[in-house]
Amino acid sequence: MSSDHVERRLAAILAADVAGSCRLIGIDEEGTLARLKALRRTIFDPKIAEHHGRVVKNTGDGAIAEFASVVDAVRCADEIQRGMAEQNIDVPQDKRIELRIGIHVGDIIIEENDIFGDGVNIAVRLEGIAEPGGISISDDARRQIRGKVDVTFEDLGSQSLKNIAEPMRVWRVPYGRAVPAVPNRWPVDETLALPNKPSIAVLPFTNLRSDPEQEYFADGMVDDIITALSHFKALFVIARN
Repeated sequence: MSSDHVERRLAAILAADVAGSCRLIGIDEEGTLARLKALRRTIFDPKIAEHHGRVVKNTGDGAIAEFASVVDAVRCADEIQRGMAEQNIDVPQDKRIELRIGIHVGDIIIEENDIFGDGVNIAVRLEGIAEPGGISISDDARRQIRGKVDVTFEDLGSQSLKNIAEPMRVWRVPYGRAVPAVPNRWPVDETLALPNKPSIAVLPFTNLRSDPEQEYFADGMVDDIITALSHFKALFVIARN
């Protein structure tokens, strides 16, 4: 048996990513990258530090941060999204930089200042189903903050997260997105009222390569198609999740 000790701890993980980053960079590569750096310097990094978090790694157009407290993580995410919304007030819709944020609390593995494990993977998948400008959190995280955070959450019910074995109950804080998220499960006394015009949904694309690092291309393509279709007033475009 190996004598190597695996360091673990319980932590709240915040995963953030820029929605439609491929489209934004395609429109204005240098300008978008400069704005991303400015937003990270003026909003994202200061808020993480203010709420006693630690940016573990940057992922190009996103980041993973670790908190000792779920309350701190959720308050931080809420303030980041509010700050981003204020920055976007005078920016045209097609040029806005909007973050998706996912939060989960769970056991993580620590190795050379990096973190791994299901806790991190789930946070990333929750970010993937969040609305641009919104926050998605797991039911585990929701239980830890109940009655402690002045933020209103909507129950999305049980959601199937990519590459996560069991469906998970998910809660969300929506901000700034005109197209509402559609839960996989609706209460029996509610119905989804669709407008009297063609409706369309873009299904997730599958990465057929063996390299998992290419998955973000498939995810980014879905976001870009949804964003493009939402510009047609004759269509009702259903959100990705």
